[in-house]
Amino acid sequence: MSRESNVLSVWGNKDSMNLNSLVLNNIMSSQYFKSALYEKKTYHEVVDEIYYQVKHLEPWEKGSRKTSGLTGMCGGVRGVGGGGIVSTAFCLLYKLYTLKLTRKQVISLTTHTDSPYIRALGFMYIRYTQPPNELFEWFEEYLDDTETLDVKAGGGCIMSIGQMLRQWLTRIEWYDTLFPRIPVPTQKEIMEKLHAHGPYKGDNFGAYSRYDYDEEQCETKSSNAIDMPETFGNAASSSSSKDRNGSHNHHYSSSTDSYRNRKYRSSRDDRSRSRSPDRRRHHHHYRDDSPDRSKSHKHQHHHHRRSSSREDRRRHSHRSRSPDNRYRNDRRDRS
Repeated sequence: MSRESNVLSVWGNKDSMNLNSLVLNNIMSSQYFKSALYEKKTYHEVVDEIYYQVKHLEPWEKGSRKTSGLTGMCGGVRGVGGGGIVSTAFCLLYKLYTLKLTRKQVISLTTHTDSPYIRALGFMYIRYTQPPNELFEWFEEYLDDTETLDVKAGGGCIMSIGQMLRQWLTRIEWYDTLFPRIPVPTQKEIMEKLHAHGPYKGDNFGAYSRYDYDEEQCETKSSNAIDMPETFGNAASSSSSKDRNGSHNHHYSSSTDSYRNRKYRSSRDDRSRSRSPDRRRHHHHYRDDSPDRSKSHKHQHHHHRRSSSREDRRRHSHRSRSPDNRYRNDRRDRS
């Protein structure tokens, strides 16, 4: 391998290694990075440190990051305003970046036999620093790799190298941080290549074919990238429309139909009840037997009788005040 071909260029932001700004700031301010890792000057020393110290691949140590009181972007994967204790794995990842690894050294990381975490940090280094259109070429050979590791802080999420790489090619979220975004045209090409490569074949390989994967414990937040559950093997079997026996679930249709029928009947009854008062309101023979209605009716009838009697008395007084009536009354009094 020539010297020029051994040089590995970096894609994206060469200062931050395309890391999240909050993660990078916590790495730079970490006592572990400033003190213990400052003394590590060579590639082999850092690899030995990975072998002894790395126990998971999350960006934060377990229980160190509190996001319960944060809202919006502060409580999401970007982590604005809510840091924590940055993990040993990410400190060592950035330490590898400061060594400016060559292509040969990165390949040596991905094929290391001493620890799966050494391999995982090599693949993570590729995911952060290499162009998106070259990621599949880097990962293709290992998409069915069956070596397992626990990626969660505190344990509880065991997955294979092959499953991990397939997830990194199709999702940008990794626990409480983000991988560099893959452009949509490049993402479509990766999906086509994954389909051509076929689903995960880890179940057909020897002793490492069995592994436990708890989807709830390994939840790394929903992705807005293109998901391809069939490529993950057992890791995403619950995301498909098949059950554990491989048969499609169609039993939900009857319950859904019955719910729709009940909903239709109830809405139809509501419409009939809502329309019936309107129809009676415009009918000529509509009677309102309410007590308020009867009281108002009696009051109106009594007022009509009083008004009629007043008119009669007014008419009578008017007739008595006419000149003829006064004359007749005077003659009656004289006689």
